[in-house]
Amino acid sequence: MTHSNADPTLDRLLRHMAWANATLIDWLAGQPDAALASTAPRNEWSAARILAHLVSAAGGYASRLEGVPRPPDTEVPTSVAELAAIAARCADFDARLRRQATEPDVLVVHPHPDRPARARSTILGQAVHHATEHRAQIAGALATNGINAIDLDELDLWAYGEAEGLGA
Repeated sequence: MTHSNADPTLDRLLRHMAWANATLIDWLAGQPDAALASTAPRNEWSAARILAHLVSAAGGYASRLEGVPRPPDTEVPTSVAELAAIAARCADFDARLRRQATEPDVLVVHPHPDRPARARSTILGQAVHHATEHRAQIAGALATNGINAIDLDELDLWAYGEAEGLGA
């Protein structure tokens, strides 16, 4: 279950993040294409753009931790048919992040010299919180437009524990 040498709490949080991201994308795939264009008041970013940003950031965090070039940004989907490819990309990035939880908690230098080095645990923690924040924004954008397809309570750690079969 836990990658060897990984902190069990951090590993569980990263597993939860991957599950919640995959579940969110699966729920979005069941919506009409128009749902992807949903925005919240005073926020020009659509649900699709927020999702693309969430996935792109995961790739950036994973690449930074691995010391490899950042992948190209995820294209903003315009149809739910495009979500299968985005789900696969997100799953890959989430798995790469999870593998980083087994590495020593050292300072990781940012590829841009004007940005500070951060502890590996800080970057992993940011990845988890960043994804959570944007899942909530997507749910809010949809709900604002009368699409109550995403129940954030069904994406929490309690729900994940039940889905994982380990209890909450």
